[in-house]
Amino acid sequence: MIQITIFQDSEHKASGIELNGHAGYGEEGYDIVCAAVSALALNTVNSIEQFTDDVFTGEAAEDGGFLSFHLDGPISAGSRLLMDSLILGLTNIRDEYGAEYINIRFKEV
Repeated sequence: MIQITIFQDSEHKASGIELNGHAGYGEEGYDIVCAAVSALALNTVNSIEQFTDDVFTGEAAEDGGFLSFHLDGPISAGSRLLMDSLILGLTNIRDEYGAEYINIRFKEV
């Protein structure tokens, strides 16, 4: 199962995300749930880096089973939109394939 923690403030504005684990959907190497989650998360990180001036920290495991991303300092409207889009996409994948593959929790920071 992919454990996803979305870090947000008291106004439910996301400032970071942590993904850990593998979905275990289907045959290893052909896991479409893992692939979809990875594509969304990496595209969000790359888009924030490419299209905004926001400062962030991040790390990822080489095997693809872990990604941590946190925006530092002021967060632009562009990064907020990208984070909201990521959350929407992850929620849609969970709803489509099932909570046994993806667990999403929100943590106030």
